[in-house]
Amino acid sequence: MAFDSQQVETVTFDSYSTLVDVESVECALAEHVENPEPISTLWRERSLAYTFVSGDIDAYQPFYEVLRDALSAALAAHDVDLAEDERETILEQYHDLDVFDDVRDGIERLRDGGYDCYVVSNGNPDMLDSMVEGADIGDLVEDTVSADEIRSFKPDSAIYRHAAGRTGTPIGAIAHVSAGWFDVQGASHAGMQGVWVDRDTQEWEPFDGDPALTIGSFHDLADELGV
Repeated sequence: MAFDSQQVETVTFDSYSTLVDVESVECALAEHVENPEPISTLWRERSLAYTFVSGDIDAYQPFYEVLRDALSAALAAHDVDLAEDERETILEQYHDLDVFDDVRDGIERLRDGGYDCYVVSNGNPDMLDSMVEGADIGDLVEDTVSADEIRSFKPDSAIYRHAAGRTGTPIGAIAHVSAGWFDVQGASHAGMQGVWVDRDTQEWEPFDGDPALTIGSFHDLADELGV
């Protein structure tokens, strides 16, 4: 489906890797392990894998708990044994991730152009509160919508339908912006206009069609919407 700027009334944003950089957890890991990069990568992969299967096996738990389990798995896979307090210190970095440079200015352009902006995320409410505060966008976003509200993770269509209801917007009038290919496809499948923000100049996953729009920054979306 091609992007139709005339239909967009509301813009929703994913959080992790879209608003804030999850790779910044490597800094926290580096204070406790000698080779943080592969552990960080596996931590992210395992956390996503757990969210993907949780609905099918009726094993939902808040995203912070998913991250805790995934960190334990990643450390064990690399034969790293850390005390519980060290693991908690690393995990707490998710409350203080680096923010991408275009986030505040880009969302501000969209808001000033008349678009209501929301965050729609797997993160549980406490995580989203700290992320919004750290990104300094509390005055720009209308609200946050957490997967915890319906106990189901992306890309389940239910979370996108739930977000449409929470924003009071017809689902086809929502542009959902995410750096995650599965999130873009989930939003598109549910009826939103999926916008992929390609922050790392990567190839789009060759699975189930293309995004309605690909952007390099939030400013590209503002340009596309003419604001």
